[in-house]
Amino acid sequence: MSYFEPEAKVFACSQSKELAEKIAKHYGVELGNVTFSHYSDGEFQPSFEESIRGLRVFLICSTFPSADNLMELLLMCDAAKRASARHITAVIPYFGWARQDRKDKPRVPIGAKLVAKMLETAGATRVMTMDLHADQIQGFFEKPVDHLYASTIFLPYVESLGLENLTIASPDMGGSKRAYAYAKYLHSEVVVCYKQRKKANVIDTMELIGDVQGRNVILVDDMIDTGGTLAKAADVMMERGALSVRAICTHPILSGGAYEKIENSSLTELIVTDSIPLKKQSSKIRVLSCSELFADVMHMVQNNTSISDKFIM
Repeated sequence: MSYFEPEAKVFACSQSKELAEKIAKHYGVELGNVTFSHYSDGEFQPSFEESIRGLRVFLICSTFPSADNLMELLLMCDAAKRASARHITAVIPYFGWARQDRKDKPRVPIGAKLVAKMLETAGATRVMTMDLHADQIQGFFEKPVDHLYASTIFLPYVESLGLENLTIASPDMGGSKRAYAYAKYLHSEVVVCYKQRKKANVIDTMELIGDVQGRNVILVDDMIDTGGTLAKAADVMMERGALSVRAICTHPILSGGAYEKIENSSLTELIVTDSIPLKKQSSKIRVLSCSELFADVMHMVQNNTSISDKFIM
């Protein structure tokens, strides 16, 4: 008897629909029909308007705040489970609550672990995400996790710039591993910023470990929230003699006054993916789509083939 892998269908949460449409187009299918009923008190209910019995479903939803995005994904997982979907793959380009990956002081939650358990309880049989804030979050899941790297998208763009005297920089000590990986691929030098905070999102002091004199610098980070760290780092590097400073950040959270900070900073360019939709446009922000990467890996998962050739580093 020949083995036949049932077809897959792609659905989107409401706030990730634009990215999901791009992914579905690259995947070669129409985006599935799911509707959301809203109650006057803010409660909502998703409904799949087509049969998914015995199929693999890909549910595309970045879980950035507000919590409604995560709740949409959880409810869609539960609905797919109860509709007898064969496999439920939660495609989460940006995995929210990832900064809560440990207890950094007494009496606080480990939010990333809680989200992982909720997704599994809701019915997700596989998770696909990109550039987790901490790699070890994969271990919070008892289901398979496909952890993709945006370097697959960013590195070809960096090479296309043709920059000489290139230096890769990490905006903090925690991101040094990522910076060294980029530097190894690009055969460049590395600089690390050492920062101290007064409180969350507020930098007290910043120093550079390494020399940027006469260098074209590219800061590499997994996300940009308020933009304070990158703006401060760019200003310090230009003061120390850098020729130019660019930044690569996978997830453009860009909250508070981030857009103004980026516009007023010494950054030549901020390069991000569309894992989170931008709130507004900026002359300094360039968006590279992650849709083709996710579509290709979704095909590989559906066809049970290796995804290792999608990892540049």
